[in-house]
Amino acid sequence: MDRTQVTVWAMALLPIAVLSVFYFYPLIRVLLISVTEPTPGFGNYIDIFTSSPVRKVLSTTLWICVVSSSISLMLGYLLAYAIVHATGRWQSWMLLAVLLSFWVSILIRAFAWIALLQTRGMVNETLQAIGLIDDPIRFIRNPFGVILGMVHYMIPYAVLPLMANMRTIDTRYVPAARGLGASPFGAFWRVFLPLSLPGLISAGILVFIFSIGFYITPALLGGGRTTMVAEYIALQVNETLAWGQGTALASSMLFVVFTLLIVLGRIVKFRNMFGAA
Repeated sequence: MDRTQVTVWAMALLPIAVLSVFYFYPLIRVLLISVTEPTPGFGNYIDIFTSSPVRKVLSTTLWICVVSSSISLMLGYLLAYAIVHATGRWQSWMLLAVLLSFWVSILIRAFAWIALLQTRGMVNETLQAIGLIDDPIRFIRNPFGVILGMVHYMIPYAVLPLMANMRTIDTRYVPAARGLGASPFGAFWRVFLPLSLPGLISAGILVFIFSIGFYITPALLGGGRTTMVAEYIALQVNETLAWGQGTALASSMLFVVFTLLIVLGRIVKFRNMFGAA
């Protein structure tokens, strides 16, 4: 082993040690608890498929994740398309608006939506004042509020990989298609959209993975009536002290995420997914 290799391993030793202590060891502990508490075996994993409360939470999580990810992807695509095709200062200001959203914590966002959408919030009072409604509308403490909060948080994560991919598309392709007789929509549908599919897939991966792990947004905007898997795991661990079932659910969700990344990584090269040359 030459001096360069020794230097590389020496530099990598500290990060590896930190990862081992603060990530891999806790992860192994979670996996062990899932098969040892309250009794050794795979009973906690069997309960995931046989317990009706768990199945209800998983089905709720799945459809909310699919809906919120789809909406985030559509809105993110439109915004990314607008930013990429904007010119001059407009592009800079639009990109800055997207990046600034990362500075606002998810907790503050959730409380802001509560202040706006509660029965005596600004939205309901405005609608009542102009005579559109007689009684307040329940915008929160239901799936609608949860999806709204999730979409608000995930749109920037959809925009960035889409932008990275769209910027790699040759700007001459669409005008060439138009010159050959294609309509504006036809040029977009048959030329631009297929070339942006790697960005759509990467953005879909990001927002779906984020949506699986949402905890604060469903807890606050769902009001305990729309329980998703992360909140259910917290209840099992902190309230009922069912560590076995909680860690089994957490391990299963981690397995789903890793499987999704492996499968999609085989379909689309990760370098291309994120706009790398």
